[in-house]
Amino acid sequence: MVRNGIDNIESSAHLLRGKRLGLITSPSGLTQDFISSIEILRNRFHLAALFSPEHGVRGDRDAGELVDTYVDSVTGVTVYSLYRKDSNRLTSEMLDQVDMVLYDIQDVGSRYYTFIYTMLYALEDCAKAGKPFVVFDRVNPLDGVKVEGNVQKPGYLSFVGNYPLAVRYGLTAGEVATMANEEMGWNADLHVVRCDGWERGMLFPDTGRKWVHPSMGIPRFETALLYPGTCLFEGTNLSEGRGTTFPFEMIGAPYVDPERLADAMNHHALSGVRFRPVYFKPTASKHQGERCGGVQLYVNDVRAVMPVETGVTLLDTIRQMFEEFAFLPPMKEGARPFIDLLCGDRLYRDESLELPALLEQFREESQAFAERKGRYHLY
Repeated sequence: MVRNGIDNIESSAHLLRGKRLGLITSPSGLTQDFISSIEILRNRFHLAALFSPEHGVRGDRDAGELVDTYVDSVTGVTVYSLYRKDSNRLTSEMLDQVDMVLYDIQDVGSRYYTFIYTMLYALEDCAKAGKPFVVFDRVNPLDGVKVEGNVQKPGYLSFVGNYPLAVRYGLTAGEVATMANEEMGWNADLHVVRCDGWERGMLFPDTGRKWVHPSMGIPRFETALLYPGTCLFEGTNLSEGRGTTFPFEMIGAPYVDPERLADAMNHHALSGVRFRPVYFKPTASKHQGERCGGVQLYVNDVRAVMPVETGVTLLDTIRQMFEEFAFLPPMKEGARPFIDLLCGDRLYRDESLELPALLEQFREESQAFAERKGRYHLY
């Protein structure tokens, strides 16, 4: 079985002893025996503070729900929020409570997932404060080889894309931290506690580990595999399946004819995936309580499927077929539409750019990113 960084904590014990430790974690921060990194650090070292990303350290907050400072009922340790209204940063007051900041969260290998930016913000803040930063590395469930999608552009930075990564970037969290630390010139005192037994071509099912959902919206490995493409529908007036048992695996809206859409998508003959016509009624989020028509995506070859190409093709097909389709407006006046933030560009709204040209541009950008990222591989 592949071992994640927290399973190899003995290799970093000399760094942690005698230090006041602050841990950024979530429910996915577990050993292979399902012991939380919170418990490991509390029992063996001096756990002085917890820092909460989106969803909370115990996973009890909904997507997008702000987190306040509170005391963890299990440990009695104060939890400081890194997902609050005014900032996602470590403050000087927070950093005064600790000598070192640690990070242990399962990433999903997709640029939109906010945990990776919580890590990078904290790394930069620690660099400025002269505090060491430790990443307990974890496998990339989508492998460390394949790269897909365009690269984030500077004018479109947000908390769903705040560093020039490809959509599917083929790096572990520790490698992303190493890359950003060097490319941004932060010169942080960064330590990566590496995984054992993980090879770059491994998908999550190859690791022998049990899937622990990193957030409620990613309940299965197949969800994580499709997410780089289907997350795009968060920027549209279609349901991305939130409020169903298959988030990011079912896409639809009240105006969609499921039979027509499934036929059109299967006609594309996209690699590794098939489409089934479905009706569903979300219990939360967009179209709550309304009957939606749409499609469910079935991965029939985990190595062949190209989730970004699949999601972009599905988006373009719905846009062409149903005149009711729309991108959501900006969340506040003067802001960019959410689809632009997800794209890291305005390409999806550029009606002059046809699908083949868009996908070709993505392939060129992803190839360049694949070459760029290679120097930061730790495995």
